[in-house]
Amino acid sequence: MGRVPLLTGWNISPIMMVIILLTLLFTPIAAQPWRICGDAATNYTTNSTFHTNLEVLSTKLTDNASRNPSHLATASVGAAPDTVYGLALCRGDVNATVCSACVATAARGAQQLCPFSVDATVFYPACRLRFSNKNFLHPDDYSQIVDGVVNTMNTTDTTNTEPLLPGWDPGNAESIASITQIIRAMLKETAWQAAYNSGALMFATGRMDVGGGFPPLYSMAQCVPSLTHRDCSSCLQVIGFMATDNFAGRQGGRLLALWCNLRFETAQFYSDHPMVTIESPVKAIVQPASRPVHGSKNKWGIIKVLVPLLAAIVVLVISFTLIRQRCIKGKGSQHKAKMNVKEDEAIVWGLDERSSGFMVYDFSQILDATANFSEENKLGQGGFGPVYKGRLSDGLEIAVKRLASHSGQGVTQFKNEVQLIAKLQHTNLVRLLGCCSQEEEKILIYEYLPNKSLDFFIFDETRRALLCWSRRLAIIEGIAQGLLYLHKHSRLRVIHRDLKASNILLDCEMNPKISDFGLARIFSKNEMELNTERIVGTYGYMAPEYASEGLFSIKSDVFSFGVLTLEIVSGKRSSGLHQHGEFINLLGHAWQLWKDGRWLEVVDSSLAVEDHTLEIMRCINVALLCVQENAAHRPNMSDVVAMLSSESMMLLEPKEPAYFYIRVTEEDTSVATEPSCLTDMTMSALHGR
Repeated sequence: MGRVPLLTGWNISPIMMVIILLTLLFTPIAAQPWRICGDAATNYTTNSTFHTNLEVLSTKLTDNASRNPSHLATASVGAAPDTVYGLALCRGDVNATVCSACVATAARGAQQLCPFSVDATVFYPACRLRFSNKNFLHPDDYSQIVDGVVNTMNTTDTTNTEPLLPGWDPGNAESIASITQIIRAMLKETAWQAAYNSGALMFATGRMDVGGGFPPLYSMAQCVPSLTHRDCSSCLQVIGFMATDNFAGRQGGRLLALWCNLRFETAQFYSDHPMVTIESPVKAIVQPASRPVHGSKNKWGIIKVLVPLLAAIVVLVISFTLIRQRCIKGKGSQHKAKMNVKEDEAIVWGLDERSSGFMVYDFSQILDATANFSEENKLGQGGFGPVYKGRLSDGLEIAVKRLASHSGQGVTQFKNEVQLIAKLQHTNLVRLLGCCSQEEEKILIYEYLPNKSLDFFIFDETRRALLCWSRRLAIIEGIAQGLLYLHKHSRLRVIHRDLKASNILLDCEMNPKISDFGLARIFSKNEMELNTERIVGTYGYMAPEYASEGLFSIKSDVFSFGVLTLEIVSGKRSSGLHQHGEFINLLGHAWQLWKDGRWLEVVDSSLAVEDHTLEIMRCINVALLCVQENAAHRPNMSDVVAMLSSESMMLLEPKEPAYFYIRVTEEDTSVATEPSCLTDMTMSALHGR
């Protein structure tokens, strides 16, 4: 994913400068908790309708923030003119308990610190909160995004006159410039990580080792997750511009805005390890000698010594580099486990420079990591080749997808998957770490997910019991969020075209991650439907208009999602049912039972459903709406997410699904066939990896 001006300097337009000046007109109190109070002329009264709505809003924000994985809660309560709008966001590194306690404290604190104000914003160490009588929840321009900035200056000790780094000479202009450059680089990189490389959280922490005996620097950046990546970047860019001007000579500082904030200190202030280690842009600052040399004679003497010495060092460095490059070309790198994508490699792969921390691996490294692709390291067989578990020399566990030379995926499909996934960043998408391409070998390297794929659990008589209903519902909702990101919120509008149980991987906490983008297609924002003569995918999950006419759209993925949801609820394969009564396949079976009011018979018998009947019924209803024969009658993923998350939302009654009179057997989907001139069907194995 390409970088925006954030990495090329804080380039601020005249309009943005005006916005910055306007935000500096706010006069928040510089003490924890920091607050911004609204116009004192507009207040509410005790026990008024607004006050009652505010109390209800406070409870909602407290409950919802701790339940949301992104720790974000927004809500509105009441009717005009007494409507109260609210937003609460906890820091990305705190747990649900801390988040709930902080938001509850902030809700009370806002009313105490800004008594009877109809607009108040408060900033606590672990969270921030705003309520207002104006709807601020959907900012549509930068002036709203950066509306109100708290400059805390030195947060470590407001009375401390010591410089940022111990031993730094404040009278040395070179040292001041170097420190400013270091801070600026650290904040820019942390901001970019938060905006573009942190998934749904939009939160990043960093560490920079300055060296030279100086302490490391720690940084943090966060945006409200409902912002777009670009708006998050713009917000951080604005306050980052202010940071380096205001924090010179300080041991730390924070710039706090409702929609984004930046912070750095010389002591680690966040929990866990930093999410990114940032390289210092300059060498460690060296203290001036305590007794500087005076006189032209001494100066010329130093120059006479230094110039030949520096020339010799340059020659040695160049010689060493050339020799090392030849060695690497001859036998590959044995010392370094991975390397960043170089600029020319990025061009070859069609990637932006340093796209998402993407790595290019040497084939010898992959051989070492997988023990020469040993059978005991084999995780399973994908549609285009085997997948192996590997361990790099630094201990990182990886999943290695080795493209089979005889598979349908050639160089074009391989590059398609590399280019596509490297630009996609979401918590419910599998993360591509890098690739390897050497002669006939084409290899993709993913994060290793220990719990294999979804089909490993739901289709196994014993392991399915490990997936209680709450966990299955979380998996369904996670897959829906991942598809919504692909269809709507990513930079590229993507249709997966091969969504199925074996392509849903599970992490150590059983969170779902959509994988295998070899068949995915990028869609123009203006395109509603495309046509292809080359049909790819898996029978049983494939939308009827795609299977018969080659027409595909985002509704094709919606159909696959409906099938997958029914499989998760029932524990049965869409293609593996036996004849029982009137039904022919899973879709027809589920709809017939729904129509007869016997939908509970669809549910996996291993589930305890007594306390979850309404949730299960809603999921079956949504799934049947997704598998309608006519694509126009299917919801989009925005609607699906809304229907799954809102118990009060009325759902339509599903009609007869696609394939009602068609039997799709397991043999049809598990046996590969030779591609014909019109059909190139991917027959991926449906068994556990």
